[in-house]
Amino acid sequence: MKIGLGSDHNAFDMKENLKKYIQDLGHEVYDYGCTDSCTEVDYPEVAFQVAVDIKENKLDRGILVCGTGIGVAIAAGKVPGIRAALCHDTYSAERAQKSNDAQVLTMGAKVIGIEPAKQIVKAYLESSFPGGNSARKVKQISDKELEFLKGAGSLL
Repeated sequence: MKIGLGSDHNAFDMKENLKKYIQDLGHEVYDYGCTDSCTEVDYPEVAFQVAVDIKENKLDRGILVCGTGIGVAIAAGKVPGIRAALCHDTYSAERAQKSNDAQVLTMGAKVIGIEPAKQIVKAYLESSFPGGNSARKVKQISDKELEFLKGAGSLL
């Protein structure tokens, strides 16, 4: 799979550790965001770019890390059609795919260590969306998103 891996400066070390790990799992990694630990990078732009590239089918999935994982989850989820899941355990990461067809996994580098992060990434990348009852629920989310987008002018 083509994986977009992005971080801000708060999660640079985790991103660098995950990059090699994901490659060792057999995936192509496309690096987004912070290129060294000293350069400050705003996480929304990184999250938006990964999400847009998924939307445009340039990537299969994304993995985003910042201090808590919350900011990148919120930002990536603003791109229409993108479902981002904040996961700090393997069960949630697996269910993000199997139940929610989440294209983006987010984690917090200041919340968990690199070894748990590797196991979470592995669980996420080894899981796939089976459809079934979950497809109906994901469609409900997508349909409501479209409804909100159509009426966005009246919401502002």
